[in-house]
Amino acid sequence: MQTIESLNNRFGLAQLQFKETNGLVVAEIANKYATASICLQGAHIMTWTPKGQKPVIWLSKDAKVAPGKSIRGGVPVCWPWFGPHATESSFPGHGFARTVMWEVIGAKALKDGGTWLAFHLQANDATRAQWPHASELVLQVVVGKTLDIDLGTLNTGKQPITIGDALHTYFEVSDIGQIAIHGLDGIAYIDKVDGGAQKQQAGPVSIYQEVDRIYLNTDHDCVIEDASWQRRIRIKKLGSRSTVVWNPWVEKANKMGDLGHDGYRNMVCVESTNAANDTVTIAPKAEHHLWVRYSVEAMK
Repeated sequence: MQTIESLNNRFGLAQLQFKETNGLVVAEIANKYATASICLQGAHIMTWTPKGQKPVIWLSKDAKVAPGKSIRGGVPVCWPWFGPHATESSFPGHGFARTVMWEVIGAKALKDGGTWLAFHLQANDATRAQWPHASELVLQVVVGKTLDIDLGTLNTGKQPITIGDALHTYFEVSDIGQIAIHGLDGIAYIDKVDGGAQKQQAGPVSIYQEVDRIYLNTDHDCVIEDASWQRRIRIKKLGSRSTVVWNPWVEKANKMGDLGHDGYRNMVCVESTNAANDTVTIAPKAEHHLWVRYSVEAMK
């Protein structure tokens, strides 16, 4: 177990300090570009706020930051499967990566003033029972003018492995009724609210009710246009062939208990994924990277 003292001694920087929150260790970053916080449980990016701007990554005011609990908001890491496990219903949805401890394996101040951190998932008996495959999972984060995240899976075994994964990112918006999501026009999607019916997107995505969709065969940028805040959040990705758009809306949000009062109105998930039939097979000694870059653009 890495302690606060050992982490700060080995990895602490003028722009990076490790602190304790409710029994969990959190990396706090403050550099010339942005502030951010990352919980070592789940290597969970909880916040990212560029200097002089409103938050880009949304964290619920009622999020439970506690050992063994998934954190509502931020950037949950879904791995090594997305959604329910294919054969074992008792295994956690979206895999175990978001609720187990990770270790810090690297940190440095970059020449441009940004901050780089790297985390390694710590396997245990419970995770090995759910995922009995020789593999390593590393998350690299660059907090700067943009937020860059690289989720890398290395197959250390002698047989191919097949994974699903996602960066289940919650973005902060002024109001869900004031946004439009561009970049998915004409794309086929699975509508999970409508029993898995396959449909096709026409124009930008607008949200006025519960939305849970897996957009298929898409690898290009998505842009969240926020008219009230006069900004666009650009989502660039590599190593992902599907995109999930999710908002639980009022009824489901009220049942969740940790989304906050009317929290659904100020968030939308646009997730870079390998989901549904878009799983990834990794050959022995090979690796797969799911990489994203989040940036903010002013609307003119």
